[in-house]
Amino acid sequence: MSITHRTHSDLSALDRAPVWLNSEPLTAEELRGRVVLVDIWTYSCVNWLRTLPYVSAWAQRYRDRGLVVVGAHCPEFGFEHDLDNVRHATRELDVDYPVVIDNDFAIWQSLANRYWPALYLADRDGKIRFHHFGEGNYEETEQAIQQLLGIDEKTVRVDAGGLAEAADWDSLKSQETYIGYGQGAGRADSPAQLPLNHWALSGNWTVEEESAVLSAAGGSVTFRFHARDLNLVLTPPTSGASDSFTVLLDGQPPGNDHGLDINELGEGTVDEPRMYQLVRQRRGAERAFEITFRDPGVRAYVFTFG
Repeated sequence: MSITHRTHSDLSALDRAPVWLNSEPLTAEELRGRVVLVDIWTYSCVNWLRTLPYVSAWAQRYRDRGLVVVGAHCPEFGFEHDLDNVRHATRELDVDYPVVIDNDFAIWQSLANRYWPALYLADRDGKIRFHHFGEGNYEETEQAIQQLLGIDEKTVRVDAGGLAEAADWDSLKSQETYIGYGQGAGRADSPAQLPLNHWALSGNWTVEEESAVLSAAGGSVTFRFHARDLNLVLTPPTSGASDSFTVLLDGQPPGNDHGLDINELGEGTVDEPRMYQLVRQRRGAERAFEITFRDPGVRAYVFTFG
């Protein structure tokens, strides 16, 4: 008589996850014999958005050759705990591989993770053999996938544009900046003559732990930045409502420097909770950014740059 001993899987936290999108629940035992890429993400994170085309390309290219990609959605902000928001974002961003909802961070903690985004690659026995934090190193990650699959071929070519376009690292001089008091930094008392990487609120705002909420119509946020792109995570006043806003650069409409979510006049609308790309310049430069909202109730969470 022979006895087979199963080794502990580093993916065992998947067994306790009750909510999945794009798939029936997957357990560590069901995944044995497959190479598994666990992608730690949260849908408003610009760093994850810039990795998505690569993760999607790997999921498509290798799914019939032994790879399973699992997106573990670990929310950073309160609105990202809402299953309907995550489900909508998954559809809008064309995330078609299995997604597990990790609102209690059980999977995050089981991997001792600390970052968005993060990739963990497990072999056919469920043991983590490779990890990468943040953006970049796409070729190295794909080569690790191929090694565990027993494949040796050219890596995939990805055309990443729009929200997914890589940052202009050579000119980037502004970093992620939170507006809520929990992690907020760089706030000035007045928008006049802001130093680089400082910001200010104008109007009637209430600053909470995660965000600042506009309490009366006509409030503004001003930021002096140096980057090609400026993004801002926003939520509308109430579920199903919207709020219009106007963006100025150095006191003028942005023209050709407008982002994907506004027009040349700087006009845009907050109609869902997500990241909004408000500025995309030809190259990074120092500018004074100002966004003014028409109605109260909108929330501003974090500036990110590229």
